[in-house]
Amino acid sequence: MESEALSKLFRRARVKAPPSLAVPSLAGLRSTTLDSVAPHLVTLLTPTAFEAEPYRVLSHLVVQMHKEAGLRVLAISSPSAGDGKTSTAINLAGVLAQEPQARVLLLEAELRRPSMLAYLGLSYASGKGLVGAILDPMLSLESVVQQCPPFDLNVVPAGRSLASPYDLLALPRFGELLQEARQHYDYVVVDMPPLVPFADCRLIARWIDGLLVVVAAHRTPRKLLEEALNVTDPAKLVGLVFNQDDHQASKYHSLYRYYPRLPIGIKKAGVLPDVTGHNNHHA
Repeated sequence: MESEALSKLFRRARVKAPPSLAVPSLAGLRSTTLDSVAPHLVTLLTPTAFEAEPYRVLSHLVVQMHKEAGLRVLAISSPSAGDGKTSTAINLAGVLAQEPQARVLLLEAELRRPSMLAYLGLSYASGKGLVGAILDPMLSLESVVQQCPPFDLNVVPAGRSLASPYDLLALPRFGELLQEARQHYDYVVVDMPPLVPFADCRLIARWIDGLLVVVAAHRTPRKLLEEALNVTDPAKLVGLVFNQDDHQASKYHSLYRYYPRLPIGIKKAGVLPDVTGHNNHHA
């Protein structure tokens, strides 16, 4: 994907509210009440509310990149834990799943501190997940893909946490699973570990088409963001999501800006500001 092509798409994209899409139910995840779902997952709980609108804009831009630049596997990360990357990944996947005939997979590659199921208010029955599929070549990707009732969302949870997942992610099997995901899904949203201080993201980055970096407004130190951007591939960096800025919520019409290439340092780096409009400090 060319950075200039991505930049053109961001400049001209407009919001398009997508219709809902039913997804066949799969076994394995035990559903619970909506009261157990994290309240900041607005695209799942209140998809037509104003708070979900920035995610619909972001989703529309991703759809445009998919159609015109071939983006299929999009990873979400952040400089450090607590910037909102996991909630951004879930909210984005929730909107993408509403696209007509879209096949969407939400994959949890955050193996050190997996939290996706807790956010969704679900308990995992089999416990295999991504870790199990990597360790057991007999397990296909589809065998660990689960739906999240009552939402039209397909998920591969981590399965279990690992203190040091680097060696696991370095196995060829991980790349094979992502290649398999490409064949079966239109959009694969990957919740990655933080970019700093772990090297896990460098392994995952080899298999993705694009990367969104979530930055916590008034919280992520500038130096930490610079360090995070220095370990990313500029050719795959789609943009920055400026998260948790209450002040920006009142400036809806200027919520999104995009710069295709980041120069040395971050003084001129653009952002995709405040996809929540809330003061959330979640992973």
